[in-house]
Amino acid sequence: MRRLFPVTDQTPARSQEGADREWSLDELADAYAYPALAADGHWLRANMVSTLDGAAQHEGRSQPISGETDMRIFGTLRALADVVVVGAETVRQEGYRPARAREAFAARREAAGQGPAPAIAVVTASMDLDFSLPLFTSPLAATLVVTGAAAPSDRVAGAKAAGAEVVVAGEGAAVDAARAVRELAARGLRRQLTEGGPRLLGQFVAADVLDELCLTISPTLTAGGAQRIAGGPSVTVPHRLAPACVLEEAGFLFTSYRRI
Repeated sequence: MRRLFPVTDQTPARSQEGADREWSLDELADAYAYPALAADGHWLRANMVSTLDGAAQHEGRSQPISGETDMRIFGTLRALADVVVVGAETVRQEGYRPARAREAFAARREAAGQGPAPAIAVVTASMDLDFSLPLFTSPLAATLVVTGAAAPSDRVAGAKAAGAEVVVAGEGAAVDAARAVRELAARGLRRQLTEGGPRLLGQFVAADVLDELCLTISPTLTAGGAQRIAGGPSVTVPHRLAPACVLEEAGFLFTSYRRI
């Protein structure tokens, strides 16, 4: 892996030995460390992958356009987060399981005052979820279900019976994206990571609560009608982010853009 940006006196030149070596997990964790937060602060970053022609998925899943290093970064970003926020459709499509504890990050998480693994927060209006799945019955940290006040009461009861914590973040059935961020932060889950899907990311973008986008650009073309990384209504004025980091490995670009 090579760092393309920012360029510093520690950035190896292309011709130098070791420029394309595999980075350690500690090096990746340093590269993707959350910024220092104020006592009442929080930070929402998204991690997504896109093909060269803008597809966020192939045949409904992101795995076919991903790669080995992308998955190492995926795991690193999870290991740095307090909570992973994900939409219900992505839970169903990708077969989500509880986040696992990883020995390589244990000391780092303990030093940051974190538990052994991040919690998973599922955003859903309908509560159409299978509460018998391990995501709800056997997580290391209790799974949160983020929904609106008008969510079906029987489904809310089912979530609670399975051991999930129900977080109300909307007055009707729908979830208010900005309120969801605040409600999670109020529970001490301030280093937040969303893995989509596109509909949920679009809601965060529209609410202007996304602080950082970690975007893997996959060197692939798929054509077809796959979703982009963010969906839903467009914003009135495009949101401008600033590049923070660009890494490269095997033709994949691993980029990070932060709120200006």
